[in-house]
Amino acid sequence: MSYTALYRKWRPRTFGDVKGQDHIVTTLQNQIRSGRVGHAYLFCGTRGTGKTSVAKIFARAVNCENPVDGSPCGECPVCRQIASGTSLNVVEIDAASNNGVENIREIREQVQYPPTEGKYRVYIIDEVHMLSVGAFNALLKTLEEPPSYVIFILATTEVHKIPITVLSRCQRYDFRRITVDTITDRLRELTEAEKMPVEEKALRYVAKAGDGSMRDALSLLDQCAAFHYGETLTYEHVLDVLGAVDNSVFRELFHALMEGRTKDCILKLEEMVIQGRELSQFVSDFIWFLRNLLLLKTADDAEDLLDMSEENLTQMREDAALADENTLMRYIRVFSELSNQIRFAAQKRVLIELALIKLTKPEMEQNLDSILERLAALEEKVENGIPVASMPSGRSVPPAVSGNGTSYDGAAGGGMPGEPMQMPDRPEPKTVTLPKAQIEDLNLIRNEWGKIVRAMGMSIRPSFRETVVEPAGDSCLCIVFNDSMNFSMGSRPVVLGDLERYVEQTYGKTIYFKARLRENGERLDNRYISDEELRENIHMDITIEDEP
Repeated sequence: MSYTALYRKWRPRTFGDVKGQDHIVTTLQNQIRSGRVGHAYLFCGTRGTGKTSVAKIFARAVNCENPVDGSPCGECPVCRQIASGTSLNVVEIDAASNNGVENIREIREQVQYPPTEGKYRVYIIDEVHMLSVGAFNALLKTLEEPPSYVIFILATTEVHKIPITVLSRCQRYDFRRITVDTITDRLRELTEAEKMPVEEKALRYVAKAGDGSMRDALSLLDQCAAFHYGETLTYEHVLDVLGAVDNSVFRELFHALMEGRTKDCILKLEEMVIQGRELSQFVSDFIWFLRNLLLLKTADDAEDLLDMSEENLTQMREDAALADENTLMRYIRVFSELSNQIRFAAQKRVLIELALIKLTKPEMEQNLDSILERLAALEEKVENGIPVASMPSGRSVPPAVSGNGTSYDGAAGGGMPGEPMQMPDRPEPKTVTLPKAQIEDLNLIRNEWGKIVRAMGMSIRPSFRETVVEPAGDSCLCIVFNDSMNFSMGSRPVVLGDLERYVEQTYGKTIYFKARLRENGERLDNRYISDEELRENIHMDITIEDEP
């Protein structure tokens, strides 16, 4: 006897076998029990969620001689004939290949004759959105006023293509994507019945790969079981069949992008083309890979959200450490835009190559995240002592952040590079005396302020531009902002909390931060010295009185 695929062998036979669509199953059972059966139904939803299966169960239930709680008994002659496909009362039509007006005219002629057995003639039209305009128009009158013994069940994955005139004549039921937990439970149930040894973690990975489709999950399980026939299906086995190769390719591509190796990115894409990889799916899979990296970078305990082996998780953590959040979001943005463009494009490869070039060369884009990435690259070169070419005329580099309020903007002094800046005469800065512990904290943070701000991430860095750090009491410093918009961004409790945690982890200092906005005309060039230094300079005892 020939082998039957799992998704066919385990197709639901009763409403109780249908998983994940309780809101639809309950409604249909109630209609059958009460005798309030409609004349036209529209089942819509993504692939593999049970539309056709529910339609066939419904067709048997309305004709069953001995229904059990609204479900077909499966034992009476009518149920057996419909299940075997020999009944003339249930007609299943594939609208993808029978989408002309003449096909609908045949249906209109057939509905004139009552069923030979059972109560209803049921017409199941699958992929109904494929019908031509003329066929839809021919179906309208029959849908609106069919004979009392006729039921139409229309199934589609693209409900937006159905004319509103057809939608208004049907009871619409939306089939939801099936959850990973529901699919896992079903897979466990049938593997036990098939006496197929399999690990729980492997079942869950297959369920996740099904992407809300029970049929896809069963097909993947069939594929994995065939590859490792006679063995216990482990999590690592499933990865071998479904995921390991892709992860390796995506890791190599991601490293090439991060290092700006445009040629290697193009060569990697060429390998995918030679292997016959479907490029649209390649783009979607890479977006998912980047999404996992972003989760590891931003979410607490993100490992619980990713179903993968510990070895793969370790590799993903290493990859996530190579990029910051803004870079990953830029990569996802570019590839998401590509995913929309590539669907109907004739030259998919060219579009992907263009996207890869954009990612390796941020200067091609003028978006904020691209500019921030270029600034980060420039700062890294400056820190490493690598000369940076001057900017073309008409463009300027934003002033660097300084802990003491100094702005390194060449325009501030009015001079050209290499010439001494002519600074205007200013009054001497005010000298303020602080306890030794406070002055040590202040000097530490001021000296490291540029490094600290860069470590906070590119999304935060612009708001800390031209800020000044000043003392605010024991173990407390205040960040003074020049700009009100930057103040609203940088003074958020979550930002200050992250800053405090970074300082404590990096320097072993428990320092609290608060923020304020600079007042008009306020000078921020105070000079701070410790009380010990002041005593040494004036050679006499100093008494510091508390302010009233």
